[in-house]
Amino acid sequence: MKYMMLIHQGDSPTPQSPEAWATLSDDEQQRVYAAYQKLNETPGVTPGLGLQLPETATTVRVKDGKTLTTDGPFVETKEALGGYFIFEADDLDSAIEVAAEVPAAWLGGAIEVRPIMEW
Repeated sequence: MKYMMLIHQGDSPTPQSPEAWATLSDDEQQRVYAAYQKLNETPGVTPGLGLQLPETATTVRVKDGKTLTTDGPFVETKEALGGYFIFEADDLDSAIEVAAEVPAAWLGGAIEVRPIMEW
């Protein structure tokens, strides 16, 4: 089964945020880089992409046939999606093991593991 791993950065430091990233020691920064390298080399992982910060987003809705746009998502920044990747696993337990290796999971964020519908 394929699972989408949705990376919710939360307050976790990333290189995108130089101030937060600087709060990590050199060893911690190297641990993050090594963890992502290991994930990308994991069989069954299809690397995804990181996303720009939530404030760069535009939300689109259609009401009464009219397209409405709003700057940013209607979520707290700590809940915003920071990136994703796909993992093909035998079962949910295997997917959870991989999700636990994503740096955001141990730096204050969360990883949402969601099965992909296959038609």
